[in-house]
Amino acid sequence: MKLNNLTPAAGSTHTSKRVGRGQGSGKGGTATRGTKGAQARAGYEHKIGFEGGQMPLQRRLPKFGFKNPTRVEYKAINVADIEALAVASGLKELGIAEIISAGLAGKNDLVKVLGNGEIKAAVSVTANAFSKSAIAKIEAAGGKAVVME
Repeated sequence: MKLNNLTPAAGSTHTSKRVGRGQGSGKGGTATRGTKGAQARAGYEHKIGFEGGQMPLQRRLPKFGFKNPTRVEYKAINVADIEALAVASGLKELGIAEIISAGLAGKNDLVKVLGNGEIKAAVSVTANAFSKSAIAKIEAAGGKAVVME
């Protein structure tokens, strides 16, 4: 097999339709665009979702819901995760830097500690927010919950 012997698979290529090349071609005159209207003109573009003048789907459907522009979203971390991290690292003080380096949160995330699970290690935890149950469990274990400003 040589490069000059290569041919495309049968049926995979087609000759292009030559439009607008005179009446003898059978595709002259309107060049397969029909007569009149925006689509027959050069430079025609339609908007995304345009349905030929029919009321578009995104305008037919009702609006619903509410997006709060001042919503603050936290990355939730449970006290069970704090316990596992404290045991694995052997640290007595856990801050956001340690939580990020452990892969529990991203570098731009706000961290909120929730009270799911048990904690036995006396650890001082620094985070952006705490739930009441998380504060109670951390302090019952002899640790401290420090809220970042």
